[in-house]
This record gives sequence, structure tokens and C-alpha cells, in this order.
Amino acid sequence: MAKKADGVIEAGHLSKDGELLWVRAYERRGPTWSDVVLLDRNSLIQRLRDGKRFFTGRRHEFNASEFTLRNPVLLIGKKNQAQYLSFSESQNTDGDNLKALPRL
Repeated sequence: MAKKADGVIEAGHLSKDGELLWVRAYERRGPTWSDVVLLDRNSLIQRLRDGKRFFTGRRHEFNASEFTLRNPVLLIGKKNQAQYLSFSESQNTDGDNLKALPRL
């Protein structure tokens, strides 16, 4: 893996207005990865605030510690204001912009 990832999001569940509710992900545990974990929106945002790097991606079949990484998940907005999740820093949105995220 060329990119350093602390977590890989396989799919997510969005509300009707496009806000992320929860994701199905894998988290780095030292040299290996966790089993599937479900993270709610606040848990994911807290991990991003703590400096963790999450990407969308898919686990390679039969290779538990190998992933195909796609888009980095970014936290947009100032710490004291509303924060949104996006795949691009250049997006000026009033909500989450995760259209390319696989849905559950």
C-alpha cells in the first residue's frame, strides 16, 4: 500500500438528505487490520479530528491485510463550527459530499 491509511471505509449509510449516519470500516491495529467495525458519524469525525487518515476502498479477497484504496475522507470546516465529510477539500458545501461512497 503506497498511501498510509489508519482506516478503510467499505460502505456507508446516508440519511435521506445525504448526511452520513454510519459506515462499515476496517481500522489499522499495529501491523494488521481489525475485523469489520461499524462507526457512527460522531466516532468517524472524532477519529479524523485525532489525525487518523481514512480512505474508501475494498479489501482484497483472501488477503486480509491488503486493500485497494480510493478516495481520502476529509473533514471540512472549522473546529468550532459545523463540520462536514467530503472527498475533496475544494468543495464548498453545506453538508456531506460523499456521492461516490458505496451505499448499504
